[in-house]
Amino acid sequence: MLFAYARARVHDYLAQHADDPAVRADIALLRAEHAAESARSSDVPPWDPEAYLYWLMDRDRKSTGLKALQGRIWEAGYRTGELKGKGEVYPDVRPALVRWRDAGKRIAIFSSGSVQAQRNLFENTTAGDLSPFLSGYFDTTTGPKREAESYRQIAAALEQPARAVLFVSDVTAELDAARAAGLRTALCVRGRSSDVSPTDHPRIRSFAELA
Repeated sequence: MLFAYARARVHDYLAQHADDPAVRADIALLRAEHAAESARSSDVPPWDPEAYLYWLMDRDRKSTGLKALQGRIWEAGYRTGELKGKGEVYPDVRPALVRWRDAGKRIAIFSSGSVQAQRNLFENTTAGDLSPFLSGYFDTTTGPKREAESYRQIAAALEQPARAVLFVSDVTAELDAARAAGLRTALCVRGRSSDVSPTDHPRIRSFAELA
């Protein structure tokens, strides 16, 4: 629902916020991404911010500029009341967040979605507002999710030694990068078994399994 909402409002949002410095910065980032993409591929459309955004969305690209704009569109939707839907979370998530907070653990998120999009989602979930449990948000401005340096930067931002940080993901390549940076890892499979590639990362099926 959220992605369809953002896609349907790209044209109007860009027109209405053409002079917004934050949006102009996003467009400049997209233009740089477009130039780099054009050098690698011949199927990229000629530069036009709207056309390029649709092209990225059609390919589910984890573009930093795209994710930033999607987050801004969602924020506007929540602010005006147009967006009323709640993000789905598993039943074990809120109890785990409560348990970790009460134990003095710091909880942070690393997502390909922008920091603003993450805030929007965690403030509006089927389990209520989960944002008070989170002390850090990281997106691809930190770096790609499959590169070890991104996780080194996150540990430094959290002011923690790498081995003190546990990174949980359902993507093995991300866990490989985190482990290369010295973080501890856990693969969350959420009911999957045979469709998960062999890996030596510890597996969990619920946050209830994490101390």
